[in-house]
Amino acid sequence: MSHPHELTARQMSAAFGRRELSPVEVVRALLARIEAWEPRINAMYRVSSDLALEQAEASEARWRSARPLSALDGVPVTIKENIATRGDPAPIGTRANEDAPPQPVDAPPAARIREAGCVMLGKTTMPDYGMLSSGLSSLHGITRNPWRLDRNTSGSSSGAAAAAVAGYAPLHIGTDIGGSLRLPAAHCGIFALKPSLGRVPIVPPYLGRVAGPMTRSVEDAALVMNALSRPDVRDFMSLPPLEIDFTAGTARRRLRIGFLADMGVGLAVDRAVRGAAEAAAKALEQAGCALEPVRSFMTGEMLDGVCRFFEARSHNDLAQLPREKRDKVLPFIVEWCTWRAERFSGREVMQAYNQVMALREAAVAATAPYDFILSPTSPILPYAAELPAPGNDPRNALPHIAFTVAYNMSEQPAASVNWTTTEDGLPVGIQLVGRRFDDAGVLELARLVEELRPAQRPWPQ
Repeated sequence: MSHPHELTARQMSAAFGRRELSPVEVVRALLARIEAWEPRINAMYRVSSDLALEQAEASEARWRSARPLSALDGVPVTIKENIATRGDPAPIGTRANEDAPPQPVDAPPAARIREAGCVMLGKTTMPDYGMLSSGLSSLHGITRNPWRLDRNTSGSSSGAAAAAVAGYAPLHIGTDIGGSLRLPAAHCGIFALKPSLGRVPIVPPYLGRVAGPMTRSVEDAALVMNALSRPDVRDFMSLPPLEIDFTAGTARRRLRIGFLADMGVGLAVDRAVRGAAEAAAKALEQAGCALEPVRSFMTGEMLDGVCRFFEARSHNDLAQLPREKRDKVLPFIVEWCTWRAERFSGREVMQAYNQVMALREAAVAATAPYDFILSPTSPILPYAAELPAPGNDPRNALPHIAFTVAYNMSEQPAASVNWTTTEDGLPVGIQLVGRRFDDAGVLELARLVEELRPAQRPWPQ
């Protein structure tokens, strides 16, 4: 039997069923793993040791009586700090909320995880307000990339990605409003699915905001999607539930895939990133898919409109804070959301919103002729761990989200799959985008990519 940190959720569940392994043994081993890794990577906001052992004991009793709550019963999971869990504060990554009270109830993703019998190991770190693609937080400090501690995890689901690489648990739940699942997945060499908007109920619902799985394998993400996608009346944007098994896969057909190598706006695509995307396209073509080049559908005005919209949203949050709390927010975030947003007129805010809608329309139109789109996830490789953003410029903080943010606005499912690593050990991910509602199709294509990609580097120990 492999060490628990090497097991997938599927393998773990099967071992529980055969009584070759117990949930309590797994939790004890993973808590020791967290204790060993945390001084180096700082991925956890809270570690709930006592609660996790209590839940593991309850799960062990259910397995002994052959009455597990689900296939995930007893499988450990971490949950991003901004997803409310009963009894835990949710300060949203900022020291301005360091006195945040415990949450009275679980948000929908946490509720579904609890109902499935998963063991909740704790909460993972994130940057201030989730508005950085970085592992830097005024409250949590620096979360580091386990592959290379001098490199950034990206974000905002920074702790979840680092925890997955370090083997804290097989399952991790994060959120994404502009790339916050896929960017850290790409920078940390794991898998992440940004579901269609509404596929996974979330509170509070918001334009483009989703919760989704971050895992070492596509199969584990599909397995947890069976639980996460169950309905919750609190999300007024949620989709009708699908009566499907996300792990079952779909019949493979000759897929028509558009290859978007360069978005043409934002940061230039690194040579290693472009090479990985091109290699993935070639492998899919050799596997029988029809690949066609796709021109960028995003303009500079659209990307700037998204940035202005996010700035206005965050400035509104910041403006409601008393001065003593505002002074605790990461200075980079303060400058980012005030340097022009504090002077926005109503007309300017609506112009930004209209650009968001124009991007949504353009993304859907550009992808409609294809079953899927293949592109880089991030245009760059992991940058320095201490930086809040590549370039470290709060007045140009989001040029690296061009490949990801469009599909938040268009509500389409999108995943990041690691393809390879550079010679100096940095992961390089590719993005797979499906038509709206085709989350199962994206997962199935991601499984194919897992089969086709080069041999993967062993996980860091």
